[in-house]
Amino acid sequence: MTQTLESLVRRTEAMQGIRGIVHTMKTLSAINRYPYEQAARSINDWRDTILDGLHAFAKAHGALKQSADARALPVVVALGSDQGLCGNYNETVAQTLAAHLATHEQHAILCIGAEMQDAIHDVGLKTERALLTPASVDGLGRVVSDLITRIDAVRADQPHGITVTLAFTERKTHGQQTAVLRQVLPLAPEVLVALTNRPWTSRSLPHFDTTPTAILAALLRHYLFASLFYACAEALVTENAARFARMQQAEKNIDDQLDELASTTRTTRQSAITEELLDVIAGFEALKHRRARHVDPAKPGIFAPSDTLPAADG
Repeated sequence: MTQTLESLVRRTEAMQGIRGIVHTMKTLSAINRYPYEQAARSINDWRDTILDGLHAFAKAHGALKQSADARALPVVVALGSDQGLCGNYNETVAQTLAAHLATHEQHAILCIGAEMQDAIHDVGLKTERALLTPASVDGLGRVVSDLITRIDAVRADQPHGITVTLAFTERKTHGQQTAVLRQVLPLAPEVLVALTNRPWTSRSLPHFDTTPTAILAALLRHYLFASLFYACAEALVTENAARFARMQQAEKNIDDQLDELASTTRTTRQSAITEELLDVIAGFEALKHRRARHVDPAKPGIFAPSDTLPAADG
């Protein structure tokens, strides 16, 4: 289908406007990623400090032995995105969650984000509660505190206790990302093994003024908070990284289309100019042949009496 020069110009202007929006989204993703990355790094350092406290507790009171009751209710916290433009971010987490809960008839799901809630419903699961996604780093603490409150409420109604697992998207090497499930409570076996095998490097033995039950409960509560905070921050870092990658790809595709439109516009403009020149040349040739047919052969340069050409203006 032949496109006019005016339609090509309109398409180019519209495409340039879309490119500006895409470029803005890419810039915002790059800017928003950094503070969440800093928050994840900071809370991970605090988590290491809590693990040091658990190590000291194990040194003073023996190896930690935590095992969940077989009748414990699985509680899963799913972290999603409400902003979109980051691919199948929510769907990947929901599918991973569905595979994990396939063998559990009873469970409780707390999720962050209405889009995450819809993705979970699409795989045939129900959620207990959906919380709003944090709009900034300052909102991470609010969301995590709300999650802990709701986890405590679920645990209060379960005589056999609960297990807490996090479902979120985590960064991998070479810019890749994947949905992961991470057990928080009771402590994962690999965490217990690491605490048991870690050597005690200090010459002083740990001592606690409070009861072992109270200190362990406090450490586990802080460990839960740090793990939730880290998962929320990491999920937001991954979300912005995914959005940045997709906006970068979209920007490249738009640039390719703009180059194609520019080439088509140049070709169309050149064709229009060529057609106009050909029309001028054709008109000139027609006028020249017409004048030549009415010239008197006996008197070169003088028109024959029968010449009916209109007199030239002026």
